[in-house]
Amino acid sequence: MNIPGVVRQQSVGIIGAGAAGLITGYTLLQDGFEDVQLLTRDKSPGGVWAKGRVYPGVSINNVHGEFRFSPLAMPPPTLQEKTGNRLSGEDMRAYMEKFAGTLLPGRIRFETEIMDIRRGKDGSGWDVEVQDLNSDTKQVLSYDRIVLCTGGCSQPLIPESLSAKSAVQAGFRGPVAHSSEFASHVDQILSDAKLNPDYSVVIVGGGKSAQDISSYLARQCVQVTVVFEKADAILAYPIQLPDCVRKSRCLGIFSPHIELRTRLERFLHSTWLGNKITHGFWNFLTWSSFEVLKVPKDSPLRNAHSLFWGIRTNDEGTGRKDGFHALVNEGKIKLAAPTRVEKYGGDGESLILRNEETLKANAVILATGFASSWAGIFTEKTIEELGIGRHPPTKDVDENAWKHYTTLSSPPPAHPQKDQWASSIYRGLVPAKNINKRDFAINGAVFTTNNGYGFEVTSHWISSYFLGDKMRLPTTVEAALAETDRNAAWMRKRFPDMLLWINESYSSGLAFWSWPQAIDELLEDMELPTLRTGGNWLTWPFRVISPNEIATLGEERRAKREANAAHAQQ
Repeated sequence: MNIPGVVRQQSVGIIGAGAAGLITGYTLLQDGFEDVQLLTRDKSPGGVWAKGRVYPGVSINNVHGEFRFSPLAMPPPTLQEKTGNRLSGEDMRAYMEKFAGTLLPGRIRFETEIMDIRRGKDGSGWDVEVQDLNSDTKQVLSYDRIVLCTGGCSQPLIPESLSAKSAVQAGFRGPVAHSSEFASHVDQILSDAKLNPDYSVVIVGGGKSAQDISSYLARQCVQVTVVFEKADAILAYPIQLPDCVRKSRCLGIFSPHIELRTRLERFLHSTWLGNKITHGFWNFLTWSSFEVLKVPKDSPLRNAHSLFWGIRTNDEGTGRKDGFHALVNEGKIKLAAPTRVEKYGGDGESLILRNEETLKANAVILATGFASSWAGIFTEKTIEELGIGRHPPTKDVDENAWKHYTTLSSPPPAHPQKDQWASSIYRGLVPAKNINKRDFAINGAVFTTNNGYGFEVTSHWISSYFLGDKMRLPTTVEAALAETDRNAAWMRKRFPDMLLWINESYSSGLAFWSWPQAIDELLEDMELPTLRTGGNWLTWPFRVISPNEIATLGEERRAKREANAAHAQQ
């Protein structure tokens, strides 16, 4: 049994100083934890938004105010006129640095590479082997509890045939870098392009990073070609959507969740008429988005992932006049699609495509995604014992539990069951095998469209979990495993093949458009009020969701804890 007074004196190691790590550290400190330390290999806080990783031209899909935490307000976007009120990478970097400097002074150990995380020698607590990146010295740090906040965008995923090593072996003469390393190569690329009017950059991949980088280079008058097989889905609007649509539950209720909790959701997703309305809504958004951005009917950009069935979506807002789609229409960005790059050419300045065509390239940027950030910091033995690895789907789960979901009755083709995978992380936060020990948790592995709000509520859930608060949790490991198997089956049904695209360190849970419903489940676990935006039977889907409504979670949990303690003494 966890005694709150004792637990607060025990040490907590937070692995990662990105957004999830920062808010987790803050919440634990506010809850009275005395010994909290964040570890990061970066020189500054922010994770993917750290100073060394933010590259020119990067922006995020969130409108102003959607990626922030309740303890600290966020100023308006610095380039709001150009970005359609979207936040730039520099906006995010500045916010993360201010949050860390103001609310977590002295709590972050920078330039510290995590080498291995393992159980303590006596079977309790955690030993974290680290290496100081300045002195190269190694040491073992011991913690009573660990929160894993490494996210899924820190370890580049690079096909072996396109790696820098393969480029050297093929005699390729130009720079080769992953998109996460673009910031350290951009000056060289721009300098070389000024000296060579025929200089050409090839970007491999069709996601957000590929579009941001190609747009930035095209604005600098650099020839650029983007190679991809399938494009991301897009959202775009002729006018800026009002907050009652963009920052509410509106999009969420049109996305089925594992449980249909309201009458409106049950109508939309389990009736014939609701199915027609729901898919008509998403089909209209798809059509109108292409029209707003003037994507030609024969453009390979129309060969895109589904807004409804997928999680690969870029929110373009009203679109930039010098944005990716506008630059493609002007011929300033060339597209090679649908195809893929197979290898480097033998002439030192080309790539060979799948159809054996040759593409000139003086530099290559690999926007090829990310691998799991967990594999390099845990041994296979620890991954197995802790239960954070991927495994084949369990056959015992009855997927007929959702057969009444009419909106899921006609899914797109998917790979067979033998090619799929599942994870056993309860709620995407705690390994089911370890659920009763209350000494290990994860923040940042659930894929949503509102990370700021989600990370903050998750941090409170983790703090309550560590403190031994009364919560709605499975009572046995077996029950937790059964619940995770059910959730994994749901994710495969709701988002066919999407788990094959993303790694397990940020896909332990998929609650993309339906993130408000997933947050309500966490609040219910803590016995706290849900649907916090309020509203009546007509207005509740359109009430604006704000981080301000969760600013009192710590106080609410404290009151609940004290009431439960008083009741136990009676």
